[in-house]
Amino acid sequence: MAKNLKLPNSYGSVTKMSSASRRRKPYMVRITTGYALDEAKGKSIQKYAIIGYAKTRQEGMQMLAKYHERPFDLENGSMTFREVYDNWSVEKYADATKSTINGYRAAYNTCSVLFEQKFRDLKTKDLQNVIDSCGKNYPTLRKIKILFNQLYSYAMKLDICGKDYSKYVDISKYSDKNPNKYDRKAFTKKQIDILWSLKDDKYYQIILIMIYTGVRIDELLSLKKENIHLEEHYFDVIKSKTENGIRKVPISDYIYPFIENWYHPSKCEYLLHTEEDKRFKYRNYYDSYFLPLMVQLGFDQTPHCCRHTCISLLAEAKVSPTYQKMIVGHKGAMSLTEKVYTHIDIKLLIDAVNSIYYPESIRSEWHVSL
Repeated sequence: MAKNLKLPNSYGSVTKMSSASRRRKPYMVRITTGYALDEAKGKSIQKYAIIGYAKTRQEGMQMLAKYHERPFDLENGSMTFREVYDNWSVEKYADATKSTINGYRAAYNTCSVLFEQKFRDLKTKDLQNVIDSCGKNYPTLRKIKILFNQLYSYAMKLDICGKDYSKYVDISKYSDKNPNKYDRKAFTKKQIDILWSLKDDKYYQIILIMIYTGVRIDELLSLKKENIHLEEHYFDVIKSKTENGIRKVPISDYIYPFIENWYHPSKCEYLLHTEEDKRFKYRNYYDSYFLPLMVQLGFDQTPHCCRHTCISLLAEAKVSPTYQKMIVGHKGAMSLTEKVYTHIDIKLLIDAVNSIYYPESIRSEWHVSL
């Protein structure tokens, strides 16, 4: 019955091709795209565009119905995953950084099973199969999903497909598969004692400064001398990753000499600097100084562990929660009442950081020096 069913004008047709017995998909599915004049015959003829091929007439009718439900660009409709990526990357990489490009390329290379498949024929299961079978860690899986998102956004803009299957891809079940995941670990008091025993080395001083101020590494590396108030024993963090990170940070009596030691000899506008009086970049400081010092001592902490240590020491010393938040600039931690009605003298914050743990020998040495 379906064979004799008259379809609406310009709807399209499912036609059985010649030599059908030798074809895996013998039915051609096509739509009418317009008319052209056949000058030899003196009449107009239909122009067709092929949607695809089907095993049965019924399958072809379903393909035709799906096309009319979600039309796609027939010129681009046959583009493969590889071709969509190639066209997308020309636009995307024009203004992208080298690291961004390398990240996308690495994600793309895990998708080789999709390269020659028509993009519009891909479904969630095809994308999910890449995630489930590639054996990559969670950060890489996240990059792959981002690539899927980007390609579908591009493909839908060009009417290559009508549905974004990338949003159904699930990577959450692999969230614990992250070799780079690091549990923040505070320095122990024994480790802190070791660091203090090496306080005459100015690069160990930086670690102690981070522990006793609670500043993020990027905040400290960005600290300019003009924002340091030596006489008043505090400095201003004017650039931070959070709104609450903009704050006045007290300088304890015990680490004051370290700040002073880095402040005076150099002509660099930044507190911390290289031997050539240049500003420290994160990778330079971390790779050349922080990491080697940790390896030398057999420690496995990161710069952020210094901040975590400060928070732990403040809590252990029973410093007021409000003071703690003000000192470390905790993200979203300050209540509206604390923000509006708390006006604390910097001297009280200095007293707070003076009250936390220091090796007894350091306390004694400091008092003797007075």
